[in-house]
Amino acid sequence: MALSKELILRVPDDWHLHLRDGALLQAVTPHSSAHFGRAIIMPNLVPPVVTCEQAAKYRARILQAVPHVVSGGHVFDPQMTLYLTQGTDPDDVAAGAKSGLIKAVKLYPAGATTNSQSGVSDIEKTYPVLERMSEIGLPLLVHGEVTDPMVDIFDREAAFIETILDPLRRRFPLLRVVMEHVTTSEGINYVRSQSSGLAATLTVHHLIINRNSLLVGGIKPHLYCLPIAKREAHRLALVEAATSGDKRFFLGTDSAPHVDAAKEAACGCAGMFTSINTMSCLAHVFENENALNNLEKFTSLNGAAFYEVPPNDARIRLVRKTDPVVFPAKIESTDGPVSVFNPGFDLFWQVEQDALAHD
Repeated sequence: MALSKELILRVPDDWHLHLRDGALLQAVTPHSSAHFGRAIIMPNLVPPVVTCEQAAKYRARILQAVPHVVSGGHVFDPQMTLYLTQGTDPDDVAAGAKSGLIKAVKLYPAGATTNSQSGVSDIEKTYPVLERMSEIGLPLLVHGEVTDPMVDIFDREAAFIETILDPLRRRFPLLRVVMEHVTTSEGINYVRSQSSGLAATLTVHHLIINRNSLLVGGIKPHLYCLPIAKREAHRLALVEAATSGDKRFFLGTDSAPHVDAAKEAACGCAGMFTSINTMSCLAHVFENENALNNLEKFTSLNGAAFYEVPPNDARIRLVRKTDPVVFPAKIESTDGPVSVFNPGFDLFWQVEQDALAHD
């Protein structure tokens, strides 16, 4: 850390990132890799990434889309995951983990979010895989929402904790779990109630928007995401957890790009593209909480500790400008424009491109 006008941080990691494929992969990867050393890559493509062979091929496509020189001089390392299905092969998972290719397995309840149709509808059918993961220490990443149509969409995270996650952790007490994109005070409290083996990622947008942001004054399709934004009291609980320095909470942007035509539709897609201004948004949030001293823990240290990897050696420099920093409203892809997340207020912190070199 340095003076209040400048922050020097270890290069951050993004422990939950969507890069898509095809035209969107080519368009967003240069931005999503610019400020991050490692990123846990989500496997919910069409078709999903369910085998190690598919993961290896997807990683190769990602690396081809990364600029030869990443901003700041660091190396971008995509960390691959497998999409858990009721037919996932435990031996394939174990082999991928042993090789170093597979860093985690992702649980999507069937129908919970974008491209989750192949997800899990009967959790007991995944027990052989979860048992093997417990044995080898491979983390399970969970999209923590039930899909029961009788459960209100704003209550689905709390219901998942009670009916799925807590029983699962009792059955597999050694299974390492990350609750991804937590959105509620119930989620925060549950993580804090557990003595070990459980952590949570928090997104940029859930630290900034609440459900009023989405709905008041007209529906804002570019602020629609899943899990959906909740009440202000929940947002404040997320901010407190993120800025506290608690090692169980770390950054997972859930940056999830869609072309504008897919967002601005009668049945619009969930997700928003936040990679470009993530660090500026986070510095704003942490500064408002007088917690800039904990920003590096949230972005660069806590996640690395959970995943049992060393923090990045390279540093980035954030500088607080006098005038607002201007970000593009959209980026272009050959499939159409992609809107950049608009936090609804001016941003003054900017990542300088002349980041410090390695130690």
